[in-house]
Amino acid sequence: MLKKIEIVEGPLSVNYGTDALGGTINIISKKSQKENISVSSNNYYESNGQYNFSGKIGINKSKNTFLLSGGRNYFDGWRSEDKAFDIEKERLADSLRFKSWKPKEQFFATLFFKHDFKKVKLTYTNDYFSEIVMNRGLPRLPYFETAFDDYYNTLRLNNSANFTGKLSKKLNFSTLFAYTHFKRIKNTYFKDLTTLNQNLSENLSDQDTSIFNNIFARGGINSNSDSSKFNYELGYDLNHETAFGLRIKNKSQQIGDYAIFTSAEYKLASNLILRPGIRVIYNTSYKAPLVPSVNVKYDLKSKITAKNKFSLRFSYAKGFRSPSLKELYFYFVDINHNIEGNENLKAENSNNFNLSANLNRKNMKNSFKIETSVFYNSIQNMISLAQETSTQYTYFNIDKFQTLGFVIQNELTIKLLKITFGGSYIGRYNYLEEEFDSEKFTYTPEGKCNFMYEFEKQKLTFAFFYKYTGKLPGFNINAENQISKTTIQDYHTADCSISKLFFDKKINLSLGVKNLFDVVNISGISSSGAHSSTSNSIAVGMGRTFFFKLDINLFSKK
Repeated sequence: MLKKIEIVEGPLSVNYGTDALGGTINIISKKSQKENISVSSNNYYESNGQYNFSGKIGINKSKNTFLLSGGRNYFDGWRSEDKAFDIEKERLADSLRFKSWKPKEQFFATLFFKHDFKKVKLTYTNDYFSEIVMNRGLPRLPYFETAFDDYYNTLRLNNSANFTGKLSKKLNFSTLFAYTHFKRIKNTYFKDLTTLNQNLSENLSDQDTSIFNNIFARGGINSNSDSSKFNYELGYDLNHETAFGLRIKNKSQQIGDYAIFTSAEYKLASNLILRPGIRVIYNTSYKAPLVPSVNVKYDLKSKITAKNKFSLRFSYAKGFRSPSLKELYFYFVDINHNIEGNENLKAENSNNFNLSANLNRKNMKNSFKIETSVFYNSIQNMISLAQETSTQYTYFNIDKFQTLGFVIQNELTIKLLKITFGGSYIGRYNYLEEEFDSEKFTYTPEGKCNFMYEFEKQKLTFAFFYKYTGKLPGFNINAENQISKTTIQDYHTADCSISKLFFDKKINLSLGVKNLFDVVNISGISSSGAHSSTSNSIAVGMGRTFFFKLDINLFSKK
C-alpha cells in the first residue's frame, strides 16, 4: 500500500505541532491504480526465523477504487546460540525456552475506498492490526519444573475519512477525520513444565488491560498559484485522547490539544521567498504559548551557478509539547520495561534553528546533489526517562537541554550507478556540567554510504548499504555523588542485496545479507576513575542473517 516516503527537514511545528521540531516524515499510501484489476503478493523469509506474507487486490472501475490488503508476520524468537537457517523444534520445558529477542505473531489488514466526484475526492481507510508477543521465562529454582510466562496481546483499529478538492481555480481544501482504538492485554501464566499445563497467576498485578482511544481531525484551505507572489494556508488540528485501565490513575484520564494555524508565502523576488507562520494552541491540561515560525529560501543566481541549482534555507520555529497520557499516568510493565508515569511533569518549550544549503546539477543521464545543514535546538523542561530504583524508571523534566550539529549528504548518479554518502556530527548538552566540572557538550559522529547499480539488459540490481555509528559519550552520578564518564562503543553495520525482474517485471526476486559484520552486542563502559571502570553489554542486533524475498504483481487492463 506504500507509494513513497517524503522527508521534509527543518522545524515544522506550526503546521504539524508537537513532534515536528526537526522535520517531518510523510508516509504516502497508494490511492489509485491504472489497471482495472491488480493482484500482488509479497513473501519474505529471513534466516533468524522471520516468515512474512502479505497480499493485495485492487479494483478500479469508473470513478471508484477499491484496495484490500492483508498479511501475517511471524518471528520465532532468537538467542545468541541460534544458527542461521536452523529450524529447531520448540523447547518448552528447559532453559532454551527463553529467547533474548521475543517471539511474536502479527496479523494486519487494510480496506481502502476512493470515489471521485466532480470537484471533490473522498477516501476512506480502515486498518486492522493485532499482535501477540510471548515471553517464556526461565525454569525456576530449585527443581526447574515451573516457570512464569508473559503474553502481550495488542489490538489497533484505525478509521479515517479524507475529503480533498477545489473551491476555485486557485483555492484548495482538505479535511481529515480519524479515530484510533488501541487495546493491550497483558497476562502472566504459571506453567508446569512437566505437564505443560498453565494457569493465570494469582497475583492481580500480573494481569492488565489498557485501552487508548484517539479522535483526530485536521483540515484547512490553501492557495497554490505559481504565478502569484502571495500564497497562504489556514488550518486547524483537533486531537483528543482518552485512556482506561487499572494502571491508569483513577482508571480513566483524558487530554485534549486543539489548534489553529496559518502560514503565508511571499515572493520578495524571483529568487527569494519568505514564509512566516503562527500556531495558536489550547491544551486542556497545560497553558500553551503562541508558536511562531519563519522560513526563508534564497536561490543563488550567477555565472558560476548558471548550470546548477543552488539554494539556501533558514528556518526558525518555537516548539511546545505537553506530556502524553502515558508519560503522565500510565504504569507500564512488560518484558523490557518497568516505567511509572509522573503526573507532575511540566510541558516542554523549545526554540529551533536550521540553516541548510543545497546544490543540484543535472544533465541527460547524470546528476550530482549536495545537501548540508547546521542546526541548534534549545529545550526547556525536556521530558526524559530516568532510573528511579534498580528496576523501575520514571519520567522527569530536564530544566535545560540543547543539541547542535551538522549533517551532510551527497548523491551522485552516473547513468545506471547511484551512490549516496554523507554523515553527521551531533552534540548533546550535558546538564551535569552546571554542578560538576565536566564537558558542556558531548559529540557523536555518524556516517553512511549506499551504492546501487542496475544492469539494465539483465534486469538485475545490486545494492549495498553501510552505516557507521560513532561512540556515544555521557556522564553519570554514583552513590557517593561523584561524576563518572560513560561511553557506548561505536560499531559498523552493512547490508547488501541483489534483485532480478522476471516475466515483464511481474516477478521480482531478491536475495541478500543483513548485518554483514555480525554485530550482536556492543559495550557500554562507565569509568569512575583513572584505574577503575565497569562494562555492560547492549544488544543491538541478531548477528548476520540471510533473506529471500519474492514479489509477484499481476494486473488486468480489461
